Amino acid sequence: MRKESPFAKYMGIGNPGIGKGRKAIQKWLRELRGQEEEMTTALDTNVIVALWDASDSLHVAARKALDDAWSQDTLVVSGVVYAELIGAPRRTEAFVDRFCEEAGIVVEWALEEKIWRAAGSAFQGYAARRKRQGGSRPLLAGFLIGAHAVEKGYKLLTADAGLYKASFPRLTLALV
Repeated sequence: MRKESPFAKYMGIGNPGIGKGRKAIQKWLRELRGQEEEMTTALDTNVIVALWDASDSLHVAARKALDDAWSQDTLVVSGVVYAELIGAPRRTEAFVDRFCEEAGIVVEWALEEKIWRAAGSAFQGYAARRKRQGGSRPLLAGFLIGAHAVEKGYKLLTADAGLYKASFPRLTLALV
């Protein structure tokens, strides 16, 4: 039986030519892969809610998807997602703030005019499709989340591909 890991002596020796911390390692990996800039992944509310709810069927998949995105990208949520997250009973601003800070998630509070216009246009397209096909009516929040991601050039991590594929064809999706 082995007594000591062969990796123990290498812990903390540093990485010559690579700065300290996760961001520096990610930058080095992007350079190694020939990627010019850091990617940003916007998070949909449903992914974070699935992470928080151990009984959700997507709980484990959400954790893995978030871990993967966290290890490669900068993570953001729009103010819309933040508002939805504090909308549930017993969730406080302090809790959501602490979660975002500890997870390194940036809250982007401002939604520029182009985001509002893109959301309105996508919502209008959805309304026309819905009138022809029937179906339920999603809230405007989903369209704001999609417009925020597409207009900022972010990838969107979501569990709801249908709405975003139909309404934002240029949006890059990562699915739980």
